Amino acid sequence: MPHAHALLVVMASQKILVVDDDPAIRNLISRYLTQQNYEVESAKDGETALQLFDEFNPDLVILDVNLPDTTGFALCQEMQSRTRVFVLLLTSLTGEADKIKGFDLGADDYITKPFGLAELGARVRAILKRQRSVEETEMRSLTYGDLVIDPVRREVYIRDRQISLSALEFDLLYCLAKKPGRAWRRSELLQEVWDYEYEGEQRVVDVHIGQIRKKIEPDTDKPVLIKTIRGVGYMFDRRGSEEPRP
Repeated sequence: MPHAHALLVVMASQKILVVDDDPAIRNLISRYLTQQNYEVESAKDGETALQLFDEFNPDLVILDVNLPDTTGFALCQEMQSRTRVFVLLLTSLTGEADKIKGFDLGADDYITKPFGLAELGARVRAILKRQRSVEETEMRSLTYGDLVIDPVRREVYIRDRQISLSALEFDLLYCLAKKPGRAWRRSELLQEVWDYEYEGEQRVVDVHIGQIRKKIEPDTDKPVLIKTIRGVGYMFDRRGSEEPRP
């Protein structure tokens, strides 16, 4: 029994803030996540959300894009500037530009209304698995020329300058970089990094690769570190680290 008790304590320690102006959706999500043994707080607007954010210090924020006093995009950016919290955006918007905007501002995932609670639960579990403590011996730092990737601190440096990556961008880069020369299909990366089937959304890989390239490539128009393998997906090329940087 002590093992079961310990497991419950670990689960309860994961805190989720739900921000949505629709009380029905807010209460539905809160009840469901509480039943899954998460500690949950909720807010109906941006002002309340920021106050709770500082007091509650959540591990994950489930954030509606449309709020009465602000936008989820602005709130995501503000929260990301305070801590490296995980953010799951909720929206009725289905446009590609809106998804890219959310990822640009540090969101880890995106779910479109209407959605099923089982799908929401799967996304929450997948995001929070990235928070697990590092115990694996293979989680070693990777150094390619000026690029250093430290999986224990979850930090990336180029010429000793820290590069700011979202949690998901870091996982994707580390996944590619720890097996240089391997060509990954998008579906394989989704399974490896997102840890669940992301039906019909393989384009999300391209979006995140684009964000990473902006931050680590000397020239994003001619990427040398993360190569596109036509008809397959992506590959990390260690030779790219030997390219001269501007």
